[in-house]
Amino acid sequence: MKINIYYAGRGLIDDPTIYVMNILEEVFDELHVKVERYHLHELKNSITTLPKTLKEADGVILASTVEWLGLNGWMQVFLDACWFYGDKNRISSIYMVPVVMSTTYGEREAQLSLINAWEMLGGKTCRGLCAYVEDPIAFEMNEGYKVIIEKQAEDLYRSISQKVKVLPSSTIAIKQNILRETMDFTPQESEQLSKYASDDIYVKKQKEDIEELAGLYKNILENKKSEGNVPYIDSFMRSFRSAVKTKAVYALVIEDKKRTLLLECQNGKLDCHYGDDAGLADVTARLSSRVLEDIISGKTSFQGSFMKGDMAAKGDFALIRMLDEFFTFS
Repeated sequence: MKINIYYAGRGLIDDPTIYVMNILEEVFDELHVKVERYHLHELKNSITTLPKTLKEADGVILASTVEWLGLNGWMQVFLDACWFYGDKNRISSIYMVPVVMSTTYGEREAQLSLINAWEMLGGKTCRGLCAYVEDPIAFEMNEGYKVIIEKQAEDLYRSISQKVKVLPSSTIAIKQNILRETMDFTPQESEQLSKYASDDIYVKKQKEDIEELAGLYKNILENKKSEGNVPYIDSFMRSFRSAVKTKAVYALVIEDKKRTLLLECQNGKLDCHYGDDAGLADVTARLSSRVLEDIISGKTSFQGSFMKGDMAAKGDFALIRMLDEFFTFS
């Protein structure tokens, strides 16, 4: 028989939960029960992998110290890991005893939270220990309290060895009927996921990849929206003068849209599209969408915008002047 103890506290010398765990271990040792204790505050970087330690356990003790309000945070993290990565079939056969020692208020509420959580996971619960401890020394010196703790250890031993039946609870019914759409993983998949979740480098890389993809899709959506709201391509196609036979490639860099509109004029034909190969252009012009819209609407011209400094251009200056000949906007 093996019993795992999961302790959620700060590990202080005067923590009454540590005293209770020590008494429980003494009794289990006399009964020749193998006990393994996990201090969650020392294993905070690998808590997501701890559900795999339940595989060999016949019983568990969830021990939490209430020093402010409710369950210790590391216990909640451990229970979350059991929900996401634990083998629910294995947990269903494990008996759990909640141990909650409080130096403030809320030991009964915290104990109930542990019971509800374990039943939601499908496990079996036994009567637990909870107490308010005002003076740790007086608590440890009280022989009556020690007897109660020892009896609880014996009860857990008997429950496991005799495979005591547990009455059904509504918590289990909720898990079966309401939470059916929860994604199910095999124990092997869950264990693999728990290893990934505890790998800080892997998690950081995944976050960076997600941010990169989010930015990529955001740009795609913005670009599609820009094309839909400002149909520059249609305007250029309608205004192109096919009679002009000069060959030229223009790259219009629309700075506020972060897009480059390529105009390839050759043999009286126009190929107009967005692209990144501006380096192949004979002329590269930089302007804002406002200036471009003024040109398309006929309020100004490419040459006029260039002379006023609203458009910057580099390349063959003879071809810069040809822009207004290729396209006649009204």
